[in-house]
Amino acid sequence: MSTMPSLQDHFGDMVGTKQPDFTETRLNLDLLLSTFKVQTKWQVITGASSSGKTTLIDLFAGQGFQTVPEPGREYIERELSKGRTIGEIRQDRAAMTRQIYNLWLEKMSRLPVAQFSFLDRGLPDSLAFYRFAGMDPNGILPDCFRYRYAAVFMLDRLPYQQDGIRGGDDASAAYFESWMARDYASLGYNLIWVPVLPPEERLTFILDRVDESQIA
Repeated sequence: MSTMPSLQDHFGDMVGTKQPDFTETRLNLDLLLSTFKVQTKWQVITGASSSGKTTLIDLFAGQGFQTVPEPGREYIERELSKGRTIGEIRQDRAAMTRQIYNLWLEKMSRLPVAQFSFLDRGLPDSLAFYRFAGMDPNGILPDCFRYRYAAVFMLDRLPYQQDGIRGGDDASAAYFESWMARDYASLGYNLIWVPVLPPEERLTFILDRVDESQIA
């Protein structure tokens, strides 16, 4: 496995500095002393919006791997199918964030821990989304110790593209990437950074770094 670059290598002076207009609540050090309850074979694919996560997850599914779609996108698509607009869905950001989080918990409770799976985001991603919605991430931090992921792959960002679902921009993408990296590191994960490559090469890059014993 390649040596993990430091957060400073990826974010430079942005690490540890305040992002304008974004909440910067840090994680409770006492809560971070918690121990994980269950070890899983789940491989997390994470990163900022518009980093290529969903494309990769679809490729893994096409290869026959078990995958779990991103709950946030699933939630918004479900609400749109009810006739709600994006504006209506996002009007109460805190309520939306809590509902997406509950959907995540539901998905995790149904996924066998011994099944090798690729996840479009992991539960700790929610810590950054809670901050962004103006809520304290420490309220859900204990849940992040329910399951220990086998590996966490962080995708380097691509230029931000709107697609009718996303509601951010490059500034918010940088905010999420920075906090997600810091949160996973705080939880004790050694992030595996995935460079910007064509999707098929990213898939190969990840598979080359997966512990083969996990797949069996």
